[in-house]
Amino acid sequence: MIGVLRQEVVMAANRKEQRLLEAMWIRIQPLLPAHPPRPKGGRPHVDDFRCFEGIVYQLRNAIRWNDMPAEYPSGVTCWRRFDTWSRAGVWKRIHAVIVAELQAAGLLDLSELTMDATFAEARKGGTASEPRNVGSGTRSRC
Repeated sequence: MIGVLRQEVVMAANRKEQRLLEAMWIRIQPLLPAHPPRPKGGRPHVDDFRCFEGIVYQLRNAIRWNDMPAEYPSGVTCWRRFDTWSRAGVWKRIHAVIVAELQAAGLLDLSELTMDATFAEARKGGTASEPRNVGSGTRSRC
């Protein structure tokens, strides 16, 4: 009896997560770059939504790309799509859309903003950000 109830809870959580992924996908899909044409053919592109699912799974679970479960595209495929989208600025545009939606809905309060940073003084005369070049300079000769 407990096993059946646990399975129903897991299935409900999976359905809820799937609906959340689909809702995110509706916002994200228009922001994705088009795939470049392949005049010489090659393998067909893996569906963007499937890669998005894999990327979200990897980021939420903090696993290595190569440890992706079999129900997602390969880790290499997901990583390549993540890299392509990162270089195209997709994640920055997604962030801007989400912030704009929150602000339009009145759910973002910008009246108080805080920036935190830590700065440490370089001790022992360390002013340069790179190591000294040991080979340059005068040498003493005996």
